[in-house]
Amino acid sequence: MTDKHLTDPALIPPAPAVSVSAAGGPLVTAFGGILPGLAYTVVIAAAAYAIRQVPGMGLVSPLILAIVIGMALHNIFGTAAMIKPGVKFALRRILRFAIVLLGLQLTFEQVRSVGVVGFSIVAFTLFATFFVTRWLGRAMGVDRQLSELIAAGTAICGASAVIATNTVTRGSDEDVAYAVACVTIFGSLSMLLMPALIPFTGFDAHAFGLWTGASIHEVAQVVAAAFQGGQQAGEFGTVAKLSRVMLLAPLVIGLGAAAVMRARGDKSAGHASPPMPWFVFGFIAMVMVASSGYVPPEVKMPVATTTTFLLAVALGAMGLETDMRKLRLKGIKPLLLGAAAWLFISGLSFILIKTLM
Repeated sequence: MTDKHLTDPALIPPAPAVSVSAAGGPLVTAFGGILPGLAYTVVIAAAAYAIRQVPGMGLVSPLILAIVIGMALHNIFGTAAMIKPGVKFALRRILRFAIVLLGLQLTFEQVRSVGVVGFSIVAFTLFATFFVTRWLGRAMGVDRQLSELIAAGTAICGASAVIATNTVTRGSDEDVAYAVACVTIFGSLSMLLMPALIPFTGFDAHAFGLWTGASIHEVAQVVAAAFQGGQQAGEFGTVAKLSRVMLLAPLVIGLGAAAVMRARGDKSAGHASPPMPWFVFGFIAMVMVASSGYVPPEVKMPVATTTTFLLAVALGAMGLETDMRKLRLKGIKPLLLGAAAWLFISGLSFILIKTLM
C-alpha cells in the first residue's frame, strides 16, 4: 500500500457502522420504542388520580376517568405513531400484570366469611346475569363480543372485568369503551339509589351489604353504597363484592375454553391461535399466596394501590385506541342491554336475599 493510500481520505475505508441495536441490544431498542407511549399512558393515569381530588369526584373510579381522558385526547388531538407501541404494550402486558396482582387483594377466608348461603347467592346471581345478558344481547341483535363484555362488567366487577374478559372475547376497543360506559352509568345509579331504598327493603345491615356486594358493578361503587347502611353493612358488602371478583377467574377461563372450541370448529379461522387466558392462572396463584398468610398487612395496601394505578394505565391506553365515530355507530341497543342487565342483577339478588336470608 502506498503513502497516498494512507493519507487520502477518499481511499481510506469507512469504519463499520455500529447500530443502536448492536450497541445496546434488542431489549434496549424495544424499551426505547415503547417508552414514549408508556409514559403517555402513565401521565393519563396520574391525571385521572389528580381529577379525583376535585370535590365531588372522589367517588368516580380512576379507571373510568382514565379511559375518558384517553378517549378525549385521541378524538381531539389524535394519537401519534411514535407512541402507539407503548400504548399497545400497556393494553397487553400492563393489563395482564395488573390482573395477576389483583389476586393479592383476595383470600379464601373472605369467601368463607360470606357464608355458604351468601356465596351461593353471589355466585348464582353472577352466572345467571352473565348468561341471561348474553342471550338477551343475541335476541336484541347486539354483537356477541359487546354482549359478553356488558355481561361480564355487570355480573362481576365493572371495568376490570370488561378489560379482563376482552382478552378472550377480542372485541374492538369501541366495544370495550361502550361496555365500560354502560357499567359506569348503571353502577353509579345503583350507588345512588340503593341507599335511598334501605327503608323500603326491610333488610338488616348484613342483608343490605350482601345486596350491594352481589349486584353493584364496581368495587368503589359498592363501598360507597354499602357504608350508607352502617359500618357492618359496609364491611360485609365489601367482602361480598371481593368474593364476587374471585369468580372472574373461572368465568374468563371458561370463555377462553369456549373460544378455543369455536376456533377449532371454524374452518375459516385457519391456523390463528385461539386465545387462552394464561394470566388468569397467575391471578389464582396470587389468591393462594394472599390466603397463605405470608403477605404482611402493610404490603397489601401499596399493592392494591399499584394494581388500580396499573389498571388505570391500561384503560388510558384503551381510550387512546377508541374512535368516538365508531362508538356512535353502535347505536342505543347495547345501552338498553346494559339497562336490562342492571335491572336483572339488582332484582334477582334482591329476591334471593329476601327468600334465603
